[in-house]
Amino acid sequence: MDSGASDAKSQLIERLQELEARQLRLFVRDRSLPLLSTTLTIQQLKVLVALAIDGNTPTHELAERIGVSMATLTGIVDRLAARSLVLRREDPADRRVRRVDLTEEGRGLIDDMWGTSRQRTEAALRSLDVETLRGLVQGAEALYQALAGSAGATPTDMRRK
Repeated sequence: MDSGASDAKSQLIERLQELEARQLRLFVRDRSLPLLSTTLTIQQLKVLVALAIDGNTPTHELAERIGVSMATLTGIVDRLAARSLVLRREDPADRRVRRVDLTEEGRGLIDDMWGTSRQRTEAALRSLDVETLRGLVQGAEALYQALAGSAGATPTDMRRK
């Protein structure tokens, strides 16, 4: 690659990073309002977010994911279950394993926390013309593939419910 193309690529990457930081500030502002009004602890929020990302998870994996002991996780899950935000079940394949998942109320809480930003983004996207949207989709798909490849994951490994 010649020097001019390399400079142009560097400038475009820098501009994309600046735009990403500006968007992130908007998203954080939108998503922070529900967080500031919650009575949940950080550990409880971590469990809910992990379950929102991964879904039905064995307790030992969940404890590892959020960086707490099994005893600590048990207390967190007990408090979330008392608020009807999660449920705990036996694993049908191995009755010794307990699995945790969000309840409808838990999903609703997460959706409320993420919803404001999603609604604002949707409104902004609807204001764009079809050609611009096609370009954004193409760019977002390419970036996703590059990120998934650099993380050593295939797109099917990166679940999103």
